Amino acid sequence: MGVYLLVIVGATTALTDAAAACQTWPACDGRWLVPLDDPRLAVAWGHRVAALGVGTLLVVTTALGWRVDARPRVRAALAGATMLYPVQVGLGAFAATTGTPALLSSVHLLAGMGIFAGVVLALTWTLEPETFDEPTGTRDPEEMPDAAGPVPELDAPDGLLARAKRTGFAYFRLMKPRLMWLLCLVASAAMALAAGPDALRIETVVLTLTGGVLSIGAAGTFNHVFERDVDRKMSRTADRPAATDRIPVRNAVAFGLLLVALSLAAFLAVNVLAAVLGLFAIVFYSVVYTLLLKPNTVQNTVVGGFAGALPALIGGAAVTGKIGLPAVVLAGVIFLWTPAHFYNLALAYKDDYARGGFPMLPVVRGEAVTRKHVLLYLGATLLAAALLSAVTTLGWLYAGTSVAFGAAFLWTVVRLHRERTEQAAFRAFHASNAYLGALLVAVVVDALAL
Repeated sequence: MGVYLLVIVGATTALTDAAAACQTWPACDGRWLVPLDDPRLAVAWGHRVAALGVGTLLVVTTALGWRVDARPRVRAALAGATMLYPVQVGLGAFAATTGTPALLSSVHLLAGMGIFAGVVLALTWTLEPETFDEPTGTRDPEEMPDAAGPVPELDAPDGLLARAKRTGFAYFRLMKPRLMWLLCLVASAAMALAAGPDALRIETVVLTLTGGVLSIGAAGTFNHVFERDVDRKMSRTADRPAATDRIPVRNAVAFGLLLVALSLAAFLAVNVLAAVLGLFAIVFYSVVYTLLLKPNTVQNTVVGGFAGALPALIGGAAVTGKIGLPAVVLAGVIFLWTPAHFYNLALAYKDDYARGGFPMLPVVRGEAVTRKHVLLYLGATLLAAALLSAVTTLGWLYAGTSVAFGAAFLWTVVRLHRERTEQAAFRAFHASNAYLGALLVAVVVDALAL
């Protein structure tokens, strides 16, 4: 995380301005101690002090890795990161003393990312067990014990109002409301990035988020309909409205089509591109992910992450009428975060997914491989978050949030590797939600300079 701190702080535009206050190296205008009343000078000097401290930690870590009985690839990853560190320092010194050309800044950022990647790989291979657990395999769901039990019989409540409330709540559940807050926050962050310091039009925000909520509801409804038979076999989903026949299939399909129409109407009131992307998001989640990816490939979570990334493209298109680079990079953050997030849930519900016949990663390749992938995708997510700060004007709030919540997420993932329990998987799952939620809020605040 020390390496990551240097990477993301160095990628912010705030440090670019600060570097101009200290254009000599290693001391600032011959001074080894600088006054801290000048924020720009304090930032530039603090970055150099932090680089010295992190470099020392990296050397110590590498030495320990070579002294203990570490695996060859762990030693190689640490050695590579350590040898690249002086190159990174040299690039930083050259940038500080000669200005910061765009190409040099890019090389400097890539070198820092390479060091971070080396340390993440070393950590991953260190935590990796010597022997791997046997995967469950894609067994016939009929051979799995029926933990879900029979579908409960539903007694109709007394009174018209009570029945109306129950039915209304059932339709609400069809829309998968738990997904809405985070995906709407993704779209909001993309809109904030696209607008920058300029004020967002309230009408655009309201229509985009309304269309987003309705499209999520439509995709969720079709997902409930298509998976109703499998849902009955899984304890986590056995009480869903379509699985329990609380909502007839015909009614659910009609409700989903209504949501599609309303969603397109809201998006079309913004622009055509937003509507096209919104319709594509519904089709991708409902058909491509639900019917093609999820039941047929172990990479369903990875490729399916594109569905969660689409709100970033929709939000950017809603403001500018085109798909810009910040929206694409934000979509990349969401895409890479999805496996690091959802694999934790797959670990917690491994037997349930096996019972449903879904080839989830822990079912097909085992829990140890899944934990490894969680850590690797977390590292990739953090790198994508650093890249987002490099292609936008996001500042210190965003950088600090990514480091603080990224460290908390990493801590839970390391505990997951050591504890290997359902509780640890849920802890990492909730930490992933907290990381992305806080990061997106920071994007909105920083981008709009509230």
